[in-house]
Formats: sequence, C-alpha cells, structure tokens
Amino acid sequence: MANTASSSPDSGVATDTVAESWRVRDRRAVSGAYSRYTDLVIQDGEGSFLIDVEGRRYLDFGCGIAVTALGYRHPDVTRAIHQQVDGYWHTSVVTQHVRLTEAAEKVASICPDPLDQVFFANSGAEVVEGALKLARQATHRPGIVAFTGGFHGRTFGALSVTTSKVHYREHYSPLLPGVYTTPYPYCFRNCGHGPDEPCPVAMGAELEKLFKHVVPADEVAAILVEPIQGEGGYIVPPPGFLATLRQICDRHGIVLIFDEVQTGVGHTGRWLASDHEGVVPDVVTLAKALGSGLPIGAIVARHDLMNKWPAGTHGSTFGGNAIACAAAIATIEVIQRDGLLQRATEIGDKIVSRAHAWQQQVGGPADVRGRGAMVGLEFMDSAGLPDAERVDAIRAACLQSGLLVLGCGIDDNVIRLIPPLTLSDSEVEQGLQILEQAVLQGGTSA
Repeated sequence: MANTASSSPDSGVATDTVAESWRVRDRRAVSGAYSRYTDLVIQDGEGSFLIDVEGRRYLDFGCGIAVTALGYRHPDVTRAIHQQVDGYWHTSVVTQHVRLTEAAEKVASICPDPLDQVFFANSGAEVVEGALKLARQATHRPGIVAFTGGFHGRTFGALSVTTSKVHYREHYSPLLPGVYTTPYPYCFRNCGHGPDEPCPVAMGAELEKLFKHVVPADEVAAILVEPIQGEGGYIVPPPGFLATLRQICDRHGIVLIFDEVQTGVGHTGRWLASDHEGVVPDVVTLAKALGSGLPIGAIVARHDLMNKWPAGTHGSTFGGNAIACAAAIATIEVIQRDGLLQRATEIGDKIVSRAHAWQQQVGGPADVRGRGAMVGLEFMDSAGLPDAERVDAIRAACLQSGLLVLGCGIDDNVIRLIPPLTLSDSEVEQGLQILEQAVLQGGTSA
C-alpha cells in the first residue's frame, strides 16, 4: 500500500518510504519542541478522516485535540472561508470590520446571559492570559486560584496556572506570581468518600482552607477552572461543584472564569460544558473548535465587567482576523442548523454504553466518564496503579488498524475520545470496533 522513495525530497538521504523522507526533512527544519502523538505524515483530510502521504486513511477520534468538531473541509465552512478570502483578510485595530462584529454577536449568542461582549485572540492560551488580565484589572487584586491537574496553555501566564504535568513547567520558573493551586474533585482517584456521599472538595472545603491558611479571599482576583478537566484526564466533577464555586466567588467578590477552550462549542452536547449545571461564570474562554481549524479564541464576559477593561490595555494584532471570524460564524451556524448538539449526545451515549461493557472484561477501563462526545477511559493495572503502558499499547493498536485516538491524564493513563460531531453511525461503529479490539486483545499490562 505504501509508496517507496529512494531518497527524501531535496535531501539526498536514503529512506524506505515517502513518509520517512518527510520525517527526515521535518527533523531538520522544524523545532523539536513540538511533541507529537504519532509519526503520521498527513497530506489531506476529508470528513472524519486524515489521509497520509502514502494514501492511508485514518478515522480521527482526536480532532486535532478537540478542534475539528465538524471534521475536515466541511463544505459550509470551506465556502465561508473562500468567500472571505476573496474580500479583505485583515485590518487589526486600525479599523472596525463587519466580520468581527458579526462573529462577536454569534459567539455571544451561544453563551448564557448576561455574557454579551467578546474579545477575540488567536488561541486558547491567549484568551486565558487575557481573562486573567481582565480579572486583575477589574478587581485590582493580585491573586489567582487554579486547580491541580488543570491545563490552560503554555505561554507564561497560562503556564503559571497549568499543573497537569510538571514537564510543561520544568526550567521555566519563575512563573507568574500570585497563583495558588487547590485540588480538583477527581473522585475516582483522590477522594475517600463513598459513591453516594457528598464530595468535600466539590463542596468547597479545600478552597476555604486555602483562604484561611494561604491567601485571603479579598486578595483573590479570579478562580479559573475547567468545567471538565481536559489534559488532566477528562475528569467530570460531581454535580454542584460549579455552583459551589459560583457561591464562593459571589461571597468574596472574585471573578469566576470557566476555561471552555476544550469543552466548548458543542463537544459535550451543550454549547458550554457548564450549561449542564446551569451555572454562569463571569468570564468564559473559547477556542479550539470555534474556528474549525483556523486560529481563533474568544473571551466572553458581562458588559459591565468588560467596561472595566480600559481601551488599549489589552490587544491582539491578529485577533479577530476576518477569515478566522468567517470560519467561526459558519461553524456555529452548521452546529445549530444540523442539530449537532443532540448528535454529540447520541455519539457519546454509543461510546459510553460500549465502554461500560468493556469494564466487565479483563483489560477493560477502570473508569468511564464524560459528557456528550467527550469521553475518557482510565486504565489501571492489576495493582491499582495508573497504567500508561496499557494506554500506549491501545493507541498503537488503534493506529495500526486505522483509528487515531489520543491519551491524556496526569499519569498518561487515560484514552480521550473527542470525535467529530459529524460522524455517521457507520463511522461510530467502525471506530468502536477497532477500539474494542485494541482494549480487549492484550488484557492488562505486566
């Protein structure tokens, strides 16, 4: 099936395949700071599939880490991008432009009242940085509270509130001052309460200890939280956790920021993961799926809060780029028109139902969790310890059979599934058959 090549393009180095020739060029030209999940070399994408340079198709259940929620080259998004390319591309802050205004209205429309004003940037990390600046500017307080296991980006401010892996922070200190971390309610791994008992962490016990012993609540500008932890392991907190955070923030005048960069724009079956709990933050950050692959991020906040951000105290040269805005408008319209929030729920129900059956067999996941088409499968070994080797083996077996799945978790022992919302029933079944075989064929690792 693979095409062969006697040498890599423009390199004169003997290789065995077309893909390897590109890998050689990549190692020479591209920074090694990029850490890639696979060694696939992709030349095209179509619908739910990626296509490599040797013509092999891979059903993608990772979506470029939660970005391509409409699959690849969705015709409506492609059409919107082409139409905008034939017009203007960029004005920056030199002028207003109509596509930015339209995009802001569209993004605000999928957020709960009273979140009604939008600031656009280019990525998740950028909008997290901006949200933290907004909170400090609005409150004139220095403190920021984040949660252990959270991932918010890799720029300095975003990295300062990221604790999913120490590797991300290693050798970058000192980071942003005034940041405090507190436990996330990761009940499967960290809590000692019974299944029917309330979780003290979710009820705010650890936050109150933080305010009592480490930082006064009246010195805290913001509490930043993922309504479902992404990189940390697709951890769904107990019901009531977000409401508790809302109550604590209201009591102490703290800005509540929901980082919905990975969870937002439909993956969970609602526009925002926090919609499931009916809790409204002061600020929400969006990115990833918002532009169907084009770089765009959004900070959405109440009008009165945004008004505390003086003109010129924050900005972005490329934020609100007209082409990215056109893609965001089209993405939201497709999800609305085609009922893809409901489709996310349907896809997730199929995955979870199948995965629960695997739990009863040797080698199955120890925990199955998620909302909508955002599902995590956590694997533990026979001693009850995180089994990262098992996850590596599952991912490799899936890839060999043409299915791309990703890992995550603080110990790399979670398979994360976040497929396109446009998957057909036959594609769902195809992916689950491959994943089932990979999960069950090898049992537990030694």
